[in-house]
Amino acid sequence: MAKKSGLLFYVGITIFIAAVMFPFFWVFLASVKETEYLYGPHAFDVIVPGYTLDNYVSVFVNHPFGRYLLNSLTVAGLTMLYSLFVASFAAYAIARLQFFGKTFFLGVLLAVSMFPQIATISPIFLFMQATGLRNTYLGLIIPYTTFALPLSIWYMTTFFQKIPYELEEAAKVDGASIMQTFRKILLPLAAPGLFTTAIIVFVDAWHEFFFSLTINTKESMMTVPVGIAMFQGEFTFPWGEISAATITVTVPVAILVLLFQRQIVSGLTSGAVKE
Repeated sequence: MAKKSGLLFYVGITIFIAAVMFPFFWVFLASVKETEYLYGPHAFDVIVPGYTLDNYVSVFVNHPFGRYLLNSLTVAGLTMLYSLFVASFAAYAIARLQFFGKTFFLGVLLAVSMFPQIATISPIFLFMQATGLRNTYLGLIIPYTTFALPLSIWYMTTFFQKIPYELEEAAKVDGASIMQTFRKILLPLAAPGLFTTAIIVFVDAWHEFFFSLTINTKESMMTVPVGIAMFQGEFTFPWGEISAATITVTVPVAILVLLFQRQIVSGLTSGAVKE
């Protein structure tokens, strides 16, 4: 009975993984098929007579895709760094200080992160236009941070709350300042939370489309999602190039998650300290 249950478990896991990976596999297949096999009777064939890497070459030769990648990397990276910097101090203060309405404040933070983007795009666009921040990195980092900070603070607060207060008291007895205690003791213990928050913020900024489409309209300042959307022409829809660009964008994020999977899992499951 136990062997049968174990077999059913692994079969279920295999089916689940196959279902999750199938869209990625199908997009990859479309990216390496020759154009004539993307349509017609061969559209749904896994094995076709001709494969090519021309779509990947075309993405970088016929489009400024390298610039799109640089823009996305810059905006997502700076958003992640700034959000972690502010969130770590804010979360530590919330976790350690007792003040009236703290629970309500955390609830407001969570509500802000869930606010629909469509409801804020008009004032944000007008602000960026008035301050001359349209078609700049800062014009995207500001709204991205606005939505990333509440969740970052919420995540980090949980991790700081799980760090024993006795460690800070011991550091004070040894003569450490507040900043030394925070930098040398608390941040290393909260490393799983930092990794988890960093990955979440980076991926959200990397894939964001709506603000980027509205604020940065100059081609040289477009991010990857908007740049891929601009591949289509008036009468053409280059599925091969779009698929190749999608794979190119997805692979770095997948590698990033795989490299830090232990820290991410530790952050999501066990908090900031080991029991």
